[in-house]
Amino acid sequence: MSLSERAGTAPVPDGRGTAAGDSTGTGAGTGAGAESGESANAALTGRWQGVMMDNFGTPRLPLVEGQGCRVWDAEGNEYLDFFGGIAVNVLGHAHPAVVGAVCAQIAALGHVSNLFVAEPTVRLAERLLALAGREGRVYFSNSGAEANEAAFKIGRLTGRTRMVSTTGGFHGRTMGALALTGQSAKQRPFLPLPGEVAHVPYGDAAALRAAVTEDTALLVLEPVQGENGVVVPPPGYLRAAREITAATGTLLVLDEVQTGIGRTGHWFAAQAEGVEADVVTLAKGLGGGLPIGATLAFGAAAQLLTPGTHGSTFSGNPVVCAAALAVLDTIERDGVLERVVRAGRRLRHGLQDLAHPLVREVRGAGLLVGVVLEGDLASRVQQAAQDRGLLVNAAVPDVIRLAPPLIVSDREVDTFVEGFGAALSEVRGDVRAEVRAGARGGVRAGADVTAERSLSLHCN
Repeated sequence: MSLSERAGTAPVPDGRGTAAGDSTGTGAGTGAGAESGESANAALTGRWQGVMMDNFGTPRLPLVEGQGCRVWDAEGNEYLDFFGGIAVNVLGHAHPAVVGAVCAQIAALGHVSNLFVAEPTVRLAERLLALAGREGRVYFSNSGAEANEAAFKIGRLTGRTRMVSTTGGFHGRTMGALALTGQSAKQRPFLPLPGEVAHVPYGDAAALRAAVTEDTALLVLEPVQGENGVVVPPPGYLRAAREITAATGTLLVLDEVQTGIGRTGHWFAAQAEGVEADVVTLAKGLGGGLPIGATLAFGAAAQLLTPGTHGSTFSGNPVVCAAALAVLDTIERDGVLERVVRAGRRLRHGLQDLAHPLVREVRGAGLLVGVVLEGDLASRVQQAAQDRGLLVNAAVPDVIRLAPPLIVSDREVDTFVEGFGAALSEVRGDVRAEVRAGARGGVRAGADVTAERSLSLHCN
């Protein structure tokens, strides 16, 4: 049976090593390394290490095929994917609408550059503005970082140079986007960065009022801080940001790279509060797995980029735009936004109902969920979940981030919750054993000591 034919089978929640019960490793992707005794996963990982730059480190698992909310590794092991390529695969893997749109477009017209007009590009821009419900202009790029880089340049074109962002925010790794990113560890190796950017505490409207003045070009915010551990601001925060920026003539930029295109149950997360920004940036889920970014600008901000001020060879590539149109069509046709609200509620309530001693809080919006742990155990929980055929993300040391495809079924949500609870219990048991061993033989040195001490009160 092929991997695709097995796509309908459910993972075993408490199994170890494989999720589909296929421990023989006879699926896809056996190579020379596997034939000589090395596993197919190890062989493909070794090839990565031999040729790829080390900026990502070594990825934890090689994947070779996906279908819906499931993926398979090079040895045929099946996983329920609750991270979706960092919130990218909103329709899951190999969705027929995306596959069909890409195949049809590449057969008709693949690439024309920004020197010519392609119909899918125009249609996608029209569609995004219609979803926003406002007149404006669109610039297409290839990623979220590039979408925010364009926003940075729009801010500079106001004639002001000061910008305000938030601590913990993430806006990308290109130099302008990195300057906006409020994470010093990512910034430090590349100082000095483009200025003048001030960072204020996220969710603090008073801090915004103090920082945003008539000299401020733009204020950039995420409606929910995704990479920082799915941090949700207090009610009214985005409305306060809109009022403050309107009063000072400052552009409000909402980074919806992770929250946009249905992730929270709205086309744009800020629509939940009725907030209209001057600039909205999109990427991730928009392409359904293909690389695209979009910068939407409204009002005066829409007129600031003029010929020669910005560009990209692949801006508005017809194939990627066709994929994005298929994503939007499918979300609208299949009532996916309503599905996200229901599935997100089911997932959050299911995790809360575990009442697990290692879980301090479950937070998020729609199908962007953060599981806050009692201690810095996210990497260990991530691995324990993977051992049970569940893919999650250790966003920060004490938070697991979940961003499954928006089409995830109730059955898959329930399967995930059961397996994730088992993973939590395994980690809890391991930590309790380590605490006991430390009490008998002296506490070990290293990063786990803090987690062990902090967990000793929660693992009785």
